[in-house]
This record gives sequence, C-alpha cells and structure tokens, in this order.
Amino acid sequence: MKKVLCYTMLLVSFSLFQGCSANDADSVSSVDEAQQALASTEAVRFDSDVDAFDVSLDTSALTEQETIPADDEDYIENTTFSRNVNIVFSADGATVSGDTDDTSLIVTTADGHVVVNSTTSDVVCYTVSGTTDNGSLTVYSDRKFQLQLAGADITNPTGAPINIQSKKRVFVVLAAGKENSLTDSSQSDAKACFFSKGQLIFSGSGKLNVFGNCKAGIRSTDYVVVRPNTNLYVVSTAGNGIKGDELLSIYGGVVNVQVSADGAKALSSDGHVRISGGRTTAIVTGSAVYDSDEADISGSSCVKADSTFTITGGELYVKNTGTGGKGISVDQQAYFQGGTVGVYTTGSTYKYSSSLDSKAKGIKADGNIAISGGTVKVRTTGGSGSEGIESKGIITISGGNVASLAYDDAINASGNLCINGGTIYACSTGNDGLDANGNVYIQGGNTAAYGSRAPECGIDANEEQNYTVYITGGNLFAIGGGNSTPSNSNSTQGYVTTSGSVSKGSVAALYSGDTLLASFSLPASYSSGSILFTATGMTAGNSYTFSLNGSGTSLTAQQYGSSGMGGGQMGGGPGGRR
Repeated sequence: MKKVLCYTMLLVSFSLFQGCSANDADSVSSVDEAQQALASTEAVRFDSDVDAFDVSLDTSALTEQETIPADDEDYIENTTFSRNVNIVFSADGATVSGDTDDTSLIVTTADGHVVVNSTTSDVVCYTVSGTTDNGSLTVYSDRKFQLQLAGADITNPTGAPINIQSKKRVFVVLAAGKENSLTDSSQSDAKACFFSKGQLIFSGSGKLNVFGNCKAGIRSTDYVVVRPNTNLYVVSTAGNGIKGDELLSIYGGVVNVQVSADGAKALSSDGHVRISGGRTTAIVTGSAVYDSDEADISGSSCVKADSTFTITGGELYVKNTGTGGKGISVDQQAYFQGGTVGVYTTGSTYKYSSSLDSKAKGIKADGNIAISGGTVKVRTTGGSGSEGIESKGIITISGGNVASLAYDDAINASGNLCINGGTIYACSTGNDGLDANGNVYIQGGNTAAYGSRAPECGIDANEEQNYTVYITGGNLFAIGGGNSTPSNSNSTQGYVTTSGSVSKGSVAALYSGDTLLASFSLPASYSSGSILFTATGMTAGNSYTFSLNGSGTSLTAQQYGSSGMGGGQMGGGPGGRR
C-alpha cells in the first residue's frame, strides 16, 4: 500500500533536444567526443532483459566436483557397509537374496510388498531393482543404512512405495546409469510417496522420478540432503514436492519439482532451506487456499522456509502461476550470498473475504533480507500487490547483481532499505522502484530505480513518518513520477535533479568538469519523468554536467533539505513505458 506521496518535480520549459541557447550558462550543447566514448565504454550495464525472463524444467545432468569431508557422517564415503541385501521386484512379486540368514535381519515378502526388520549392529546396504505396479518397501532399522536404487520402478496403489520407519540416517544412492521411478495413488494413506522418519541423503549419478498423488513427493521428518551429480524429478498433485521437516539442504545435483495442489510448496522445511550448489527448478501452479484449522490463508510457494533461507552457490529457478502464490517465502531471515536466483510469478491477489487476502510476491521474508553476492532476478506480473522483493524488516544489499521488475514495488522494506554495494535495477510498472517505510540509505553500489507515474517514485522513503533518504556514497539514477530527496544533514553526498525522457540503452552520465563520475546504460525507457542522479564524490553547491547520449546540461548539486526541483528537462527517448 502506498504510504507517502513522493514530491513530484516540475518540468521546466526547455529541452536539450529542442535546442538550448549557446549563451545559456546552465546548459551544455554537447560533451566532448572523447568523453562520450569513455561514458559508453565505462557505462554500468543492468539486466535489461528481466522483462522476458521465464522458467522451465531442465533435467539435463550436471558434471560436478565434490570435496568429501573426512569427519562428516552425512557422507556415505565415511561409512563401511558390512552386509548386503538384494531386493528385486517383478510382476510376480519380489525376491530377496544376500545376508539375511539370522534373526537380527529379517526380510519378509507378501504379494510384492517387502518389509525389513533390522536390529543388527552391522551397517547394511539394500540394493533395489525391478518393476512392480503393486509393491512397496518398508524398512525398520536400529542403525543407519544404504538404500541403493538400481533401476527400480515401484507403484503402490495403497501406500508409499518406499516407507522408512527408522529414525536413523538413510543414504539413498542412485546407481550410475540407472533410472528409478516411485508412484503412489490418491488412495494412499502415507505422508509421502517416498517417506522417512530419518535423514534422507541423496547421492549417486543415476536418476529418481517421484510421482506423489496423495500428499508429498519426498518427505523426511528429520532433514533432506541432495548431493552433487544427483538427479531428482518430483511431481506432486496433492501436496508438497520435497520437504525436510528440520532442514532441506541442496549441496548440488539437478532437482526439478512440479506441484499443482492449492496451498502446496515445491521445496519446503519447517526449519531451514539451504542451497549451495547444483541446479534447482521449482514450478507451482496451485492457488492460495483458506485453511479453516488455522483460520488463515495458506499460499502456494516454490520455496517455503519456516525459519531461514540461505543460498551461497548453485542455481535456483522458480515460477509460480497460482493466485496469491509466492516464489520464495521465508518466515525469518533470507540470505542471498552467492549463486544464481531467478523468480517469476504471474498470479494475482487471492481474496477470501474483504479483510483477508494473499498477494502474489516474488521474494517475501517476514524477517530481514540480506543480499551480498550472486545474481538475483525477479519478475512479477500479477497486478496490485505483486511486489518483487519484500521484507517485513530491513533489506540490505551489499553486493551481487539484482534485477527486480514488478507491477507493485520492485524492492520494498517495511523497515529501512540499505544499499551498500552491488548492481541493482529496480523497476515498477505500477508503484515505486525502491520503497521503504523507514529510511533509504544509499551508501555504495550502482543502482537504477524506475517508478511509475505520480505519485509513485523511483526512490521513496516514508516522509509522512519523518523518514528520509540518506546519500553518503554510491551511484544512483532514479526516475519516476517523483523521488524522495534527502532532508537530513547526515546525507553527505550531493545529487542533481532534472526531468525528461530516457530510452532503453541510452547512456546517462555525470561529469565533474572533464572527469567522468558515473555512467549508466539505462535498462528501460521512460517518458517525461522526474530524475535524480548522484555519484560518488559529488558535493553540494558544485556544478556538474548531466549528459544523455552526449547531450548535456549543467546542474548544481544539492545535498539535503532542498525543494528537489531540477535544472533542465531532458528530452529524447521514444516515450512510454517498456
């Protein structure tokens, strides 16, 4: 919701592209050709193709290197297996062979349904293969074990194809060159198609397909880990895709998840979600839904962390087309420290009643959001309320490449918004580019912020609550119906204001005499907007040249407490929003 009307700058009567008087002390007809060439060469380039960004599944394998920690029990390489059991499914049932000749390891079969009861002190490897359309594997074990899937295709019409009733660690190894499939039905009474009470650790270079038709696809009531070179494809039509109740951690591999149920989550945890490698893709089509037990709305999400979300490496691509759906939804803090993130949502607002609704969001965190590295790309097209990046706390951007194109606010913080570094492009087609209900701090980095028409802004602090913009460093180009400007002496860096039109790909630059301070290749077009431009080293009272594709005007820098009116109207550009 808009909380403050930005100050809308007045357009003045002359335009550089209509010809300025050569005797006008405040205008410069052009900058030197060498300066123009330098500005074009040095121009900061933003992700101007975010408006065409989309997400699709990619099941192609990755070749990944992996370092094995010698003291980490989650790595199968640090465990020795002393017994082996082979389970082969077929249309006639299942056959069992191997080391099962004592009372500490009992394996029973009944019409293709296999039950393992293990109390042995040995660590067992179970190798499973073969095909059945009416079978299952249930394991009770007092110790951790390996479950090697070596070409298993198991359908269970009444329950889970694999049901681990052991709270111990399970090493799920996908045998090289083998494809495996697990399928349950809508009549299943299990919590997941592949269910475990213990930790599930996936490794191996084979492939596993999971088709969940009752509840989740894969679920552990402890945690789920996916290691490099693994290939998982999970489809859930009635519940979540992959859920680790305590933790979902993706070290690497290829993970593709599709969920279609209302209120469902593709990747989720009641605790933490962590991604450090691999390529993960999640596509959600389900709408939000009213939860009568909670008397609240449960929105669908591609990624849902009830605690924290952290990405340090790898690739994460998510798409949610559901009404009120979220790309990444986090109940506490969200940390973007490396890797590549792509988020695309198309859903509109889900309305249960006049007072209860769920708005579609790209990235949403109830706690703080910190972006310090990697690439974050967000596109939301669902109309009012569909913000790109939203925090109910503080947003801090100190590094990385960020591009957010949204109908509503592109980047929005309920608290302060702090930009200390990185390359940021924030564009809203219906609201503010950068918006904070607290202060906005520009302290570093390169930022291009586009807002919609007045009263919306390129950059907006909540002035009604006596918050303001602080500029102490960095380079910022903001354009919109207006812009919030500094009103406090703690804002130490100067800025210039003007108004006019810009075109996508045009080069905007600031000069101090012959010295180039900042140069941007503008990522979008805008017709007749208010412009604020600041660059590192600017001081109030000094004169600077603002040029657009080589045509410039001389402007006097302001620092704080000024009216925000510009010195000249910039012309050119094709007009209209992109």
